[in-house]
Amino acid sequence: MTQSNRNLAALIGSRICHDLISPVGAISNGLELLGMAGVPDGPEMALVADSAANANARLRFFRVAFGLTSEGQSMAEREMRGIVDGVYTAKIACDWQVPGALPRQMAQAAFLAILCAEQAIPYGGTIRVEGGADALRITAIGDRAEPKPEYWARLTAPEPLDVDDLPAAQVQFALLPGLLAEMGRRADVQMNGSVSVSF
Repeated sequence: MTQSNRNLAALIGSRICHDLISPVGAISNGLELLGMAGVPDGPEMALVADSAANANARLRFFRVAFGLTSEGQSMAEREMRGIVDGVYTAKIACDWQVPGALPRQMAQAAFLAILCAEQAIPYGGTIRVEGGADALRITAIGDRAEPKPEYWARLTAPEPLDVDDLPAAQVQFALLPGLLAEMGRRADVQMNGSVSVSF
């Protein structure tokens, strides 16, 4: 994927997330108002509240992973940790072990790599993020890890691979190599029971 195509995809991602965050947030606010008005809690209200919270967390995550970034921007540790903790709460946990802020592009690469790692543990497990601004390692650990080599090979291919046969759910495997190339980095993938990507 060329840089211009990646930038266009990032602009589209930014626009979609920007337009959806407000209405999803309004749902959460509406639920609070219903509670203040005395509407009793129940399984229906809990389902809507949980769904709205999850949607909001995922939009914030996707905005970082797929949105447009600029050099010089950074993200605070508290913000990044809060975003991943909001998304990975059920069968997959995210163990964020990166102290301090990261350059925005490095944070974006980390979030794309987390999505790659998620593919490898469809039955659950832990995604561990370690390192700092100089280098990161993202590792997927699960009892029934099933990394698909045809996806992971894209991260280390010498040239960008065609995306026509790539499922939409795996678009992160097409975007991460291009982002790393812009940053002057390359991915190193290791598979030995668990699967990890470093850059």
